[in-house]
Amino acid sequence: MLKVGVFDSGLGGLTVVQAMTKVIKDAELFYIADTIHAPYGEKTTEQILQYSLDITQYFIDKHQIDALIIACNTATSAAITTLRSTYPELIIIGTEPGIKPAIEQTNTGKVGVLATPATLKGDKYQQLASTLAIQKDVTLFEQACPGLVEQIEKGDFHSITIKTMLEKWLAPMRENSVDTIVLGCTHYPLVSDIIQKVMSQKLNLIHTGDAIAQRLLTLAGDKIDSNATVLKISLYHTGKLQKDIVNILLPNIYTITHIKIS
Repeated sequence: MLKVGVFDSGLGGLTVVQAMTKVIKDAELFYIADTIHAPYGEKTTEQILQYSLDITQYFIDKHQIDALIIACNTATSAAITTLRSTYPELIIIGTEPGIKPAIEQTNTGKVGVLATPATLKGDKYQQLASTLAIQKDVTLFEQACPGLVEQIEKGDFHSITIKTMLEKWLAPMRENSVDTIVLGCTHYPLVSDIIQKVMSQKLNLIHTGDAIAQRLLTLAGDKIDSNATVLKISLYHTGKLQKDIVNILLPNIYTITHIKIS
């Protein structure tokens, strides 16, 4: 049975796991919510890299994983190159803002990008954005969202605080006829309905869970039995955890365990 380790700074990466459950049935999924260090988006690159290395080694030591999913745009930018060189035997799939599909889907040529400060500043995002934006006449409206992950992690996706934040950040996009918004953090799909309401217009929202799931399916190849029906999901957390969010996204979690990682 394929063994897959998935991690994020909190529970946002469960949106990726949720997408994976639609196409992968023959696997054991081990998810680490590194809540003691959340949010990654406001940590240094060096800190995020160390967290990522520690978590990957934990997955290998405890669960002998075959594949690693970095369900976090910020951690992908900070750590994926080092992780791939350190663990060449692993299938390693990262997360990056879906700018390419956004550019393909926009009709107005105006694309919004909501992301953490660290993601927008990262070299990976900057290179991707500059390369793709010049291939088509597109204007990117980039917006850092400091504090949004922490608010989402509290579990009240419809709080006044979240709505106020999004109204402020989305106003320039609404005024400039943005018709496609990239959700550049795995937490942000959890507030997609508020984003739709604030924009009050026809809108494409782009997030990457489905693409990651399909990529794993392709790379795992014959390690996955397409006729299988057994999928075990175990969740681990390093700090506080909002179990209400877990129950909303994945009510079929196998176990929930608090752990300590060096």
